[in-house]
Amino acid sequence: MTEETLFARVERALDLIRPAIRMDGGEVELISVEDGVARVRMMGACGGCPMSTMTLKMGIERAIRQQVPEVRAVEAI
Repeated sequence: MTEETLFARVERALDLIRPAIRMDGGEVELISVEDGVARVRMMGACGGCPMSTMTLKMGIERAIRQQVPEVRAVEAI
């Protein structure tokens, strides 16, 4: 069994919360994971939503950090 890459582990964590984001018409795309920071792009309804910062920090970042403790922050680009 090969060790799963950090990028793949973060992607898998995002898959756990994507259904909730999609229910509100949004989407999140993982761009990169470098130096403990995951960079994501908020799309769809999330792209222009004033609540997207809260979604990013309280939902996405928390979910990723629970599943992938090596990630210390999530940033939207």
